[in-house]
Amino acid sequence: MQFSIVRFGACAALALAALAGAARAQELVAPDVLVKDVTLEVVDVLLKDKEIRAGDRAKVIALVEPKVIPHFNFTAMTASAVGKNWVKASPEQKSKLTDEFRTLLVRTYSSAIAAYRDQKFDFRPLRAKPTDTDVTVNVRIIEPGGGRQPITLDYDMEKRPNGWKVWDVRINGISLVANYRTEFDIQVREGGIEGLIKVLQTKNKSLELKPAATAEAK
Repeated sequence: MQFSIVRFGACAALALAALAGAARAQELVAPDVLVKDVTLEVVDVLLKDKEIRAGDRAKVIALVEPKVIPHFNFTAMTASAVGKNWVKASPEQKSKLTDEFRTLLVRTYSSAIAAYRDQKFDFRPLRAKPTDTDVTVNVRIIEPGGGRQPITLDYDMEKRPNGWKVWDVRINGISLVANYRTEFDIQVREGGIEGLIKVLQTKNKSLELKPAATAEAK
């Protein structure tokens, strides 16, 4: 099944927001329990807050940014998205790339989160051993009315000293990280690492100027 960038972004917004709950970052909560509990918490906020549902950018970012960051390994996600070119970057460039990629994700999905419209969630049983340190948590998003096939979300997570961290999200089998890798590779070939940083900075400024309910992922 093919998705538009907007639809991909809206689904991924739910994927990111589902990991909210900064207070849980200090607890070693089981990954599937973490995903389920905080998904329901965030959905509750979305349903009750009319301003967020209307696309209030400030309120959406205030909900997403402090809650998403503790549960994602943005350095690992950026390194994977940049791919083979990561080794070409200096420590300073790696820091800039990580900051810009994190900003891109937060702004893009803060815009897309307003697209949530009463979808239901089916949390699948975790298939992992207690000793596993890398797991995949599976969730299905069921669209209202049942006219479409459920959207599958696969959270690839790793166990860290301060809790489970997401390093990739796959939506109907499409990797969030890989979705950017081809584009990033082209930018590095054309303008080097600095060129990629500038492209990300420009994209972030563009998203910042767009209304939250209409901003696209590209």
